[in-house]
Amino acid sequence: MPGTCVIGLQWGDEAKGKLVDLLTADFDWVVRYQGGANAGHTVVVGEDTYKLHHIPSGILSTEAKNLITPGVVLNPPTILKEIESLTSRNIRVAENLLISDRVHLVLPWHLEEDRILNKAVVDGENIGTTLRGIGPCYRDKVGRTYAVRVGDMYRPDFREKIERTTAAKQNLLGSIDPSYALQLNADEIYQEYSGYAEKLKPHVADTTAMLLDAVDADARILFEGAQGALLDIDHGTFPFVTSSNSSGVGVAAGSGVPPRCITRVIGVIKAYSTRVGGGPFPTEQDNETGQHIRDLGNEYGTTTGRPRRCGWFDAVAVRYTARLSGVDMLSLMMLDVLSELEEIQICVAYEINGQRVTDFPSHPDDLRQAKPIYETLAGWQTDVTKIDRAEDLPENAIAYMNRISELVGRPVGVASVGPDRAQTMFLDEELAQTYGNSASSR
Repeated sequence: MPGTCVIGLQWGDEAKGKLVDLLTADFDWVVRYQGGANAGHTVVVGEDTYKLHHIPSGILSTEAKNLITPGVVLNPPTILKEIESLTSRNIRVAENLLISDRVHLVLPWHLEEDRILNKAVVDGENIGTTLRGIGPCYRDKVGRTYAVRVGDMYRPDFREKIERTTAAKQNLLGSIDPSYALQLNADEIYQEYSGYAEKLKPHVADTTAMLLDAVDADARILFEGAQGALLDIDHGTFPFVTSSNSSGVGVAAGSGVPPRCITRVIGVIKAYSTRVGGGPFPTEQDNETGQHIRDLGNEYGTTTGRPRRCGWFDAVAVRYTARLSGVDMLSLMMLDVLSELEEIQICVAYEINGQRVTDFPSHPDDLRQAKPIYETLAGWQTDVTKIDRAEDLPENAIAYMNRISELVGRPVGVASVGPDRAQTMFLDEELAQTYGNSASSR
């Protein structure tokens, strides 16, 4: 069975969790392969809302096994709180969640490093970290010397590793900020994480071996991306990015599954653009239009609660990330948020230094100078939240979807008109055969 991957193609918050939840019924395994507790996936099922940070959105299924694989960095208290919350709501976490012993741990010094370093600015802007210790943990992973993995918690030298690293990190924090006064206590950290180890132990496994066995057995695997492709550490709007490969190029490395096993990639996009934190954002609308989109789309961070910057759909950026991630089809989310607007704009190109540009710039300074070249389309000014067939959408809404598809170069296979599972339409023939034309038929 071919593996399917769900990738966000913008700056994150594209509603990937909703799509993964919908697709999970047709898969045996759901894999979270990068990022950390900085992710925030919201799934709405009727009157119930689930907000997930570490755990894959497939956990709401009673059958699928959910894996957290080596490309993720894990904050134990965060995931334990999440497990407790889901279990209290009768979600089968104990049976269906496994965590790789190769996953790297977020430790107290990572949170401290994040807090201190977040004071710095780049080109006059704050990078916009969520202060979850994600970046410092990835830095230690690459540096290797002070990295601690989940499996290390069960080794006889775990205390020694914590003591050695605590001393080194205390010196490092003091050198970064001479006024730093907090004393890290190695014994307390060891005791705390030993407690986490005991609670997490039933979930810890060699997920790489499991997935390779699953591939050999022709199992159905769904990969869930976190953040968005424009935040990719190598290919995004560096340095205003996350600390992992959040585009499609990171799937194989983060999960341990060979690239040839991933044969369908669904790129998730909002009908407009949003961004959190610093960094260039050519189509941003810091005005009444932006606030209108923010209010109707409830554009406030799942993880941080911060208001998101909002703007028009950027086809230049999404065409770039769709090609980068090997996308086969688009899932267009939150189409309903634009329903009250008389006119809607799409960025079709940039003007940089007097020249028309259709390739996404590699340097943030060039992107910061980019003036969006817009194409204006008529709005539909019709409530679409109760429509469950694509052909019943207003003519102007269909025209908007078709224009996005044309500009990005990929077909729209899924369309969403609200947060609930049922407010989703499958336009792709294969998906429609599997799930019905609308999720409301499930």
